[in-house]
Amino acid sequence: MASRYWVVSLPVQNSATALWNRLQEQISKHSFDTPLYRFNIPNLRVGTLDSLLALSDDLLKSNSFVEGVSHKIRRQIEDFERLSGVESSSLTVDGVPVDSYLTRFVWDEAKYPTMSPLREIVDGIHTQVSKIEDDLKVRVAEYNNVRSQLNAINRKQSGSLAVRDLSNLVKPEDIITSEHLVTLLAVVPKYSQKDWLASYETLTAYVVPRSSKKLYEDNEYALYTVTLFGRVADNFRTAAREKGFQIRDFEYSSEAQESKKQELEKLVQDQESMRSSLLQWCYTSYGEVFSSWMHFCAVRIFAESILRYGLPPSFLACVLAPSTKSEKKVRSILEQVCDSRNSTFWKSEDEVGGGMAALGGDTDAHPYVSFTINLV
Repeated sequence: MASRYWVVSLPVQNSATALWNRLQEQISKHSFDTPLYRFNIPNLRVGTLDSLLALSDDLLKSNSFVEGVSHKIRRQIEDFERLSGVESSSLTVDGVPVDSYLTRFVWDEAKYPTMSPLREIVDGIHTQVSKIEDDLKVRVAEYNNVRSQLNAINRKQSGSLAVRDLSNLVKPEDIITSEHLVTLLAVVPKYSQKDWLASYETLTAYVVPRSSKKLYEDNEYALYTVTLFGRVADNFRTAAREKGFQIRDFEYSSEAQESKKQELEKLVQDQESMRSSLLQWCYTSYGEVFSSWMHFCAVRIFAESILRYGLPPSFLACVLAPSTKSEKKVRSILEQVCDSRNSTFWKSEDEVGGGMAALGGDTDAHPYVSFTINLV
């Protein structure tokens, strides 16, 4: 599937069929590897020249917006597919692959009546895509909120012993709690463990001898227990801090530990459920936005062709997907088929990037309407 397409319209002097046949023949002869398709645009309501000129001022900006939302949803899909470990699937519009939808475009009369003013169609597309973008922001924010909560819990469970949650490292039998005795948890720098073992019994009075046991060790610290009389616990904390040992506040509770476990499991389930739901929503919404985008492109090529070639509407719209190396050749073919007598005017430096060239939507001036669709 190509990721970059040109949408062009050529002025018809006599017969659109004859022009199409001539274009097919030239592309086949001189750039056979360039896919070429008709872009079928219905007879839309022209309105007044003033309304077309006013509309043309907004077409490029609106196209950038719709295209941007399309790419935003596509990137979200790619992120979710990667996180979920699912194989990337072909994006579709009502089951039709997006490239086929573009190259075999059919106007949806039920959704966009051709008798509606062009401004009404464009504004309707903009409103619909804006609602989808707003919905995307809300849904992604909800998902990111759950993800942030889960990441915060994971950081607490996997961070340094100086800050991490200790509940999953301490067992009930590690803690002694009685009327007079308490067990404290000491975080000891990894390379100060010998100092701890040699000094903890003398940091204060009433420390139970040989009561310190190592529970866990990471890259920076080791976690030790120490049992002592409760009345000297504050003195022990102060003395330990002066020696570079951190006494962590900890109270073992099987109920609290079970509650944290259930909270973590629920967040994991919520994240998976929301990701799956949001991915399916993105698949559907991408199809809706892409369909709206293609209808917008049809309005754009129609309006710009009227402004370029005049009334009544008489032009041939088509879609091409030239390779990078073929672009120059295809431009040359289009110019020849266009048969414009003032093609040198369209290529003059004064006109590049301005005037009627701006209506074409490309940075380079051409004697025909042309703009690019980037699917990714």
